[in-house]
This record gives sequence, C-alpha cells and structure tokens, in this order.
Amino acid sequence: MSKVEDFLTKAEEEEVVEAIRLAEKNTSGEIRVHLEKETSIAPIERALEVFHELKMDKTQQRNGVIIYVAVKSKQFAIYGDAGINQKVADDFWNCTKDIMVNHFKNGENKLALVNGIFNIGEQLKNYFPFQDDDKDELSNEISKG
Repeated sequence: MSKVEDFLTKAEEEEVVEAIRLAEKNTSGEIRVHLEKETSIAPIERALEVFHELKMDKTQQRNGVIIYVAVKSKQFAIYGDAGINQKVADDFWNCTKDIMVNHFKNGENKLALVNGIFNIGEQLKNYFPFQDDDKDELSNEISKG
C-alpha cells in the first residue's frame, strides 16, 4: 500500500473521526490523525512538524495529540504537546503504540487508529478531564499531506 487514499476506506475514515469525537467527550485534550505517503526524516520529527503546521500547539492547555502515519514508509508516531508531557512519564505513549503496531502489522489500519484514539482519550481524561466549558478547539477530520 503506497497511496494515502488507499490506507482507509471512506467508511473507515468516518469511523476514525467518530472515534476522535467520542474520545474527546471525556477529555479537554485534542486528538488528530495525519496521514501522508512517506517521510524522509524520523516519524516523530515529522509528527512534530505537522503538529505545528496544523497549529495544534495553540490549544489552551497545550494538550493536543497527533497520530502521524507515513503510509508507504510504514512508520507512525504519536506526539503530545507540552501540557501533557509535563504531567506524564516519558514512556506514556508506549502502551498506545504497542496496541497500534500489532493492528498495523495485521493490516487492520482502522482498528489500529480507533484503538489508539480510544487509548489516548482514556489516558488524557486522567490528566485533562472534560469540563462543562470545554470547546472542541481543533478539527476532528483526518488531515492528509
């Protein structure tokens, strides 16, 4: 699979967006998924670049998370903003990455993303619980590059 368009069907994309919406109901954190064909740099470095390009660093509590996937390169990274990283252990994202990598290896791309999103949402609600005055600060749509 080398095309971003082939990574998820339209229906699967809608399920991923719905997973983001549901996960964000429990947390003030913001979750985004970004897909692109490939990366020539380390996936975590590219995730950080995309994070800033999407202005995810502008959330009020600095609690945005991006799941970055380079489809052809078969690489992904999870990056959380400064507000999260100040509160959590260094290996905070490893359990989510482990869940996702097994699904990716089995070609279950939608499942990898949905389970990753739900896991991120569960983790974030411990540190950033949903408040009545929370606003959805970022789009839930999958961005593509």
